[in-house]
Amino acid sequence: MEQTSCFHCGDACSAEHIIYNDKNFCCNGCKTVYEIFSENDLTCYYDLQQAPGNTPKEIQGKYDFLSDEGIIEKLTEFNDGKHQITTLTIPHIHCSSCIWILENLNKLNPNITASQVNFGKKTVRITYKSEDISLKDVVLLLSRIGYEPYISLEDFNTGKNKVNRSLIYKLGVAGFAFGNVMFLSFPEYFEVGEFWLEQYKSLFRWLMFAFSLPVVFYAGQDYFISAYKGVKARFLNIDIPIALGILVLFIRSTVEIIFDLGTGFFDSLTGLVFFLLLGKFFQQRTYAFLSFERDYKSYFPIAVTKISNGIETPIQVYNIKKGDRLLIRNEELIPVDGILMNGNANIDYSFVTGESEAVKKQSGDKLFAGGKQTSGSIEMEALNAVEQSYLTQLWSNDVFSKNKEDGFTTLTNAISKRFTIAVLSIAVLASLYWLVVDSSKAINVFTAVLIIACPCAIALSAPFTLGNLLRIFGKLKFYLKNASVIEQLAKIDTIVFDKTGTITSNAKSKTNYEGETLSEEETVLLTSTLRHSNHPLSRSLYNILQKNNIVTLDHYEEHLGEGIYGETSDQSVKIGSAKYVGQLQPETDLKTSVYVSTNQGYKGKFTFYNAYRKGISKLFNKLKKEYDLVILSGDNASELNNLKKLLPAKTKLIFNQKPNDKLEYIKHHQDNGAHVMMVGDGLNDAGALAQSHVGIAVSENINVFSPACDAILNASKFNQLHSYIKASKTAIMIIKWSFLFSFFYNVIGLYFAVTGQLMPVMAAVLMPLSSISIVIFTTVATNILGRKLK
Repeated sequence: MEQTSCFHCGDACSAEHIIYNDKNFCCNGCKTVYEIFSENDLTCYYDLQQAPGNTPKEIQGKYDFLSDEGIIEKLTEFNDGKHQITTLTIPHIHCSSCIWILENLNKLNPNITASQVNFGKKTVRITYKSEDISLKDVVLLLSRIGYEPYISLEDFNTGKNKVNRSLIYKLGVAGFAFGNVMFLSFPEYFEVGEFWLEQYKSLFRWLMFAFSLPVVFYAGQDYFISAYKGVKARFLNIDIPIALGILVLFIRSTVEIIFDLGTGFFDSLTGLVFFLLLGKFFQQRTYAFLSFERDYKSYFPIAVTKISNGIETPIQVYNIKKGDRLLIRNEELIPVDGILMNGNANIDYSFVTGESEAVKKQSGDKLFAGGKQTSGSIEMEALNAVEQSYLTQLWSNDVFSKNKEDGFTTLTNAISKRFTIAVLSIAVLASLYWLVVDSSKAINVFTAVLIIACPCAIALSAPFTLGNLLRIFGKLKFYLKNASVIEQLAKIDTIVFDKTGTITSNAKSKTNYEGETLSEEETVLLTSTLRHSNHPLSRSLYNILQKNNIVTLDHYEEHLGEGIYGETSDQSVKIGSAKYVGQLQPETDLKTSVYVSTNQGYKGKFTFYNAYRKGISKLFNKLKKEYDLVILSGDNASELNNLKKLLPAKTKLIFNQKPNDKLEYIKHHQDNGAHVMMVGDGLNDAGALAQSHVGIAVSENINVFSPACDAILNASKFNQLHSYIKASKTAIMIIKWSFLFSFFYNVIGLYFAVTGQLMPVMAAVLMPLSSISIVIFTTVATNILGRKLK
């Protein structure tokens, strides 16, 4: 009689199983989950994979502790009273169906606004409306649908993350067993005389069997679990041939010693698992090192203004200490949790929660890292140092992803799928051949083929090459959002530059005032209004006038591409374009100017004389050989002649471009097949940066951190831009060479395995060595590349 399987989880059903909607369920829990999915139109969960679910457990009263405010504070990374964000570990995540249902939690409860799965770490980051659903309710919902989270408060203490030592323990067990089995195998290797054969042969063989048990069923269990899940999901992953090889060796060896047919292959078996785990350990340590270097040692080129004894100085974000008083200007992001001390705070937390509704805050309220100030400047006191890893995590949030295809990940996945089928086919055909020709070699050939051929080296090439280059770029003051940006950088053919604050240096520009002399009250109001703005010209002018007193504004407005407005109880000021302040600009006046008017009428203008960045002419001449170059400026054409002298011929120079015009220009060229990189101001050019394939914000002691950009370049390294793009192209070549090496290794290894010249234990040594050699090759190659960049 055919056994009935549960429609939800796939487990065997008992004779008294539940039938609902013509479907079989092993328990009421599985039936309830199916009902939840049906009621919310989520039954396509079952279309992605057959029986993908997990049986929910009884959890009554288990999570009552999640009602405690102190515990909620520890488990949430963001909590503004309306929204909370938590990251939960879900051990049951194992397939595409799991990812799909966990990223569609909002359909089960609309108060969950977003959920993002990290498959590698088996975590889900959930954003929810805390006024309508509690953390406890979220956890109970996950448990009801069979994805009960693992909650350990230790995991949420900063800097005290629990270290998973299971791989180290498994490696230790496999190494201990391998050493002892080799020792016990010596008499057989050296064919010791009859006394040993009669007295100890059987004992030694059974001891080898005993040592192999923990190796197969403990140290090697991950390969069996992964292979089982792959078969269950009808997906042939790379662990299937490895698990099959381990199983064949173990069964064959056990049969041999039971029936006294031989000594078996316990040395090969334990050696295989040991060397496989050794390779995995090496990969994990190397990748963890790269991640640590990127999160904690790379240069994150963002500055913020620190106020100390009334003096404002720009400092790097990683120099912020608890208790520091920070000035956050209009449109700047808050880099660290803090307390609002002064100013009208109107915080947009869309960077964190995905919802763009601004929240008003009063003096004394808590502000969270990642919020954007939207109504003038504020002063805050930092509650702790900056967590660069948290800023990077926010930056990579899917809310701001542009769905750029990660080419090498796609290629690697495609190769891996076909690879397993090919390896299994070769192993079966080779074994059948040797069964006919020399049956004693068949089992060795079958196992050696399964083990020697591995696409792991292919899978490792891209993450290790790109990961190491991310780290190197970070140390050279060029900080990238993620590895896929390097792939995009290598593809670009058009580069668009903003002018003010990008190819010009605000620190070196000179200013001249023409017009009526401003009164002391007007100068103070002008300075106080400029203090709120982050526009490069506002910053330059504020630095000149900074010695004046600062007053608190009753009202502040910023009109992108036009100007700013400040108001106190009895005075107002407008600063910006001639049109914005109500003044006609003579057609002959083509200088870069900022016009000023008060409630008394037009006052005058500040004229800026641009200072271009060092090495810009040399940089553009290098870039022109390979790329189409464009200058898109919001200014008038006053600098046209200077730029023509400075930049190579055929560089397109387009002026009087508002932010939206820049965005449309880039979009038009993309529609015509161009791969565009935009280099500009992270805040004022946000739309154009987001539209481009690669958006780079240039930072010159200012806070330009924006979700729109893909990279942040320190202004002092602007003349190195060509070298960074060239390095990205070289990195892609390193990956392609790695693919080629891996291909040749597999072909040569398969030849020796198929012809019966390779023992399984040697295959076990060579397989991780291939992965290690690829990791060493990519790491050394990118380090050499990094030294050339320096």
